[in-house]
Amino acid sequence: MPTTAVEHVVTRVPVFAPEVNAGQARERMLGERFDTASDAVVLDPAGLLVGMINIERLLAAPHDMPLSELADTDPPVVLPGVDQEVAAWRAVQHGESSLAVVGEDGRFHGLVPRRRLLRVLLEEHDEDMARLGGSLKAKTAAEESVRRRFLHRIPWLLIGLAGAMLSAGIVGSFEERLSANVTLAFFLPGVVYLADAVGTQTEAVVVRALSVGVSVRRLARGEAITGLVIGLAMAAAFLPFALLYGDAGVAVTAAIALFAACSVASLLAMGLPWLLNRLGRDPAYGSGPLATVIQDLVSITVYLFTALAFA
Repeated sequence: MPTTAVEHVVTRVPVFAPEVNAGQARERMLGERFDTASDAVVLDPAGLLVGMINIERLLAAPHDMPLSELADTDPPVVLPGVDQEVAAWRAVQHGESSLAVVGEDGRFHGLVPRRRLLRVLLEEHDEDMARLGGSLKAKTAAEESVRRRFLHRIPWLLIGLAGAMLSAGIVGSFEERLSANVTLAFFLPGVVYLADAVGTQTEAVVVRALSVGVSVRRLARGEAITGLVIGLAMAAAFLPFALLYGDAGVAVTAAIALFAACSVASLLAMGLPWLLNRLGRDPAYGSGPLATVIQDLVSITVYLFTALAFA
């Protein structure tokens, strides 16, 4: 069960009424022990959050300035049941040193201090990296029942099976072309493999970025250009090798298809993790099988249709 924000709150924090001034607040804090004192909390008589004051601002404020004038009246807050990772990133995105946890009725539950926010971010980052590498799933899989293992794996395998059958149909529809020039079949596995490899690299970058809160939009331009450059480099390196087989048309087909497949692979590998993440699914778990199936179909189709024009 996911850990929520309320499980990280501390309640021994500096709390003051809105009419208290800065000097009085500083005096009351002397000699007191707090779980965290990075922010002072301002509550109304009913216990509802009025605002928060960064400790540096409180220390620098004039003695007679009311806390109601010092407080940030719109601090980042989260509900008690919000996932810990969402809560931590909300504090980071607002540049806050702590995060207030407030109920739906506005009642203050406590603060999540800086050290716990950092710990949550580190734990979530390590978990996402472990999930990407498979080590987190390994322990879970070892303890699962046969039924749960089957249910976790079969949907993605069925997608792969459907993709394999569709691939066979596509290749079969080009039987005459392949029979007329069997050399075409030599390079198809290489094109498919290299496109998958490019997609896997991009997918790793995207899943890693999503795990630390970086949007795919920030990566899109750089990864798209990188895919084009890699495709061009692979095609240029592959063309001389393909020419050794003596058929210039097939060599050009392989080079063009390789360039197109590698370029498209980067786009697919960015889009699928983003889509799964938006749908609330684990991108590290589902995007790999989906990307492989779709990319294989695209690579085969591009290769065979290019062969119609050049081979």
